[in-house]
Amino acid sequence: MDTQALVTIVPSTFVLTILNLFIQIFLMKKFLFQPVKRILEERQKRADQNIRAAEQEKAEAEAVKAEYTENMARAREEAASILERAKQDASQQTDELLANARTEAQSLKAKAENDIRQERKRALNEAKDEIGGLAMDIAGRVVEREIHESDHRALIDDFLQKVEDAS
Repeated sequence: MDTQALVTIVPSTFVLTILNLFIQIFLMKKFLFQPVKRILEERQKRADQNIRAAEQEKAEAEAVKAEYTENMARAREEAASILERAKQDASQQTDELLANARTEAQSLKAKAENDIRQERKRALNEAKDEIGGLAMDIAGRVVEREIHESDHRALIDDFLQKVEDAS
């Protein structure tokens, strides 16, 4: 009968064992599972906050990057515009300088041509006056004496010599 006693259930021991089991479950739930659950929830909250903060920082970084890219594009456009204006200004100044140089060269050329014309007129007038004087001189000599061929040649040579000296 000893074997039967090992297999038999004693109601008081059974109830105490069940009661002991429920007390252990209650105590484990109260002192072990709840703090562990609270710690896990806090860790989850911190992880969620870290994820949200990282997402927010990522969004801010992308906004800063977009603003930087936009500013760089604007700066490049402005630099290109400044260069284009500088090229146009330089081209315009070059054209103005060339136009002024051409105008000045034309006025100098016109003045030189005018001076040449006046000098030529003066030289022609002087030559006419001298030739007239020489012609008068020769005519006077011709009238004074009878011209022989040798005298005629001498008068022509004398006339040519005076013309050369006057030039």
